[in-house]
Amino acid sequence: MSAGPGVAVVIDKRHWYAANELLAFLVELVALVCLSWWGFAVSHDEVLRILLGVGTPLLAMVLWSSFAAPRARLRPRLPLVLVVKAAVLGGGAAALYGVGRPVAAIAMAVIVVTNTAVAEIFRRRPPASPTEQAPVEGSTASS
Repeated sequence: MSAGPGVAVVIDKRHWYAANELLAFLVELVALVCLSWWGFAVSHDEVLRILLGVGTPLLAMVLWSSFAAPRARLRPRLPLVLVVKAAVLGGGAAALYGVGRPVAAIAMAVIVVTNTAVAEIFRRRPPASPTEQAPVEGSTASS
């Protein structure tokens, strides 16, 4: 693949990094759906169902966008970010359990923990930039 000057062709040579980031985004969306599902299923009162079905994922989105999103307005230290991620993503898994899907809840919890751990490991070890690559063997420098 080639591109013009100044255009990044590959975000990261580690394709698994990009795949993990995509998985993280999908898990976030699934958590919001699960929270909404739980909210609509938790009560027989129609008004409460609507409030919880809309309000729970909305609250999760506000928390996420404020503290845990890559472009969050407030960027606290890692422990608080992980608490917010645990509340939102773990809340999605708990919501699955709450609607009577324990196996799916366990699977989601395992995926959330694994994905978050791998993402944090990757963030601590940023990918090498193309300018930091080793010189090609056999190349000569002119004097």
